[in-house]
Formats: sequence, C-alpha cells, structure tokens
Amino acid sequence: MTTKQRAYLKSLAMKIQPVYNIGKSSLTPEIIKGIDEVLEARELIKVSILKNCLDDPKEIATVISERTHSEVVQVIGKKIVLYRESKNNKKIIL
Repeated sequence: MTTKQRAYLKSLAMKIQPVYNIGKSSLTPEIIKGIDEVLEARELIKVSILKNCLDDPKEIATVISERTHSEVVQVIGKKIVLYRESKNNKKIIL
C-alpha cells in the first residue's frame, strides 16, 4: 500500500463509526470471523478497543490483520482501521 493510498483510506475512515468493540475477552474466534465477514462486505472498517481490554491495540491490530489477511491502515489510541479488497471484484475504494 502506497503512502497516498494509506492517506486516502485514513481520510475515508474518519467519517465511519466502529463496527466492532473488543472488550475484556479480547480476541475470540467469533470476533475474528465477524470482522472477516464485515471486511468482505465493506472493505474499510474501524474497530474500537474498550477500556476494560488489557491488551495492546497495536498487537490486537497485528493479530487481526494476520488472521483476516487485511492491512492495518492506522492505529490511533484505541481505534484500529483495517482495509481488505473485496473478493467480489467491486473496486469500491481503490
């Protein structure tokens, strides 16, 4: 992903609301599966880490991106932005 593409995705992500909240149970297989399905439908999503989650947001972002084959656009505080091109060949964003 180029710097321009990342900047464009960041600008789009500012306008969207988090679709998942990760709490004290941290990452479960159900959350990973749900994030994977939402990435397929939307391509660009935001995930929020709640205060009661003790794990590091950057580590959580890395694990999610590895398991869903997506790219971490940014991690700011307790918000993670992820991108993955849809397999439906609908080039919505890039």
